[in-house]
Amino acid sequence: MSHDPQVAARVWHGMRALVLDRHDRRKEVCAALDMSFIRAKALRRLASTPLTMRQLAAELATDAPYTTIVVDDLVRRGMVVRDVHPDDRRQKIVTVTADGARAAELAEAILGEPPPPLLELGDADLMALDRIITGLLG
Repeated sequence: MSHDPQVAARVWHGMRALVLDRHDRRKEVCAALDMSFIRAKALRRLASTPLTMRQLAAELATDAPYTTIVVDDLVRRGMVVRDVHPDDRRQKIVTVTADGARAAELAEAILGEPPPPLLELGDADLMALDRIITGLLG
């Protein structure tokens, strides 16, 4: 299939603008949780499963010292606990608390809320967009 690269670039630019510029929910998440988005992102990752500090750093694409700062703050807030890994005493494992899980749920709810222009699409357009996005995600 041969496509016009300018059209593909315009579509990509539009998708990015829609999600990241016009309807970026990250600021709303930060305000609702009173924390930086990287901390909210850490909570969201930890809500699904406990992770070692090394795994969390990889998930967040942060280095070990910064990951420690993030986790230390979340521990102070009562959102996570850090314990010695049961299978490897040299590693620390981070687990979300009930308060952390509630904060992660709130963040997910905010991030998952479709923006008004998407809700205003007609059924046929929404179904076409759903088919296209699902196909792009493979």
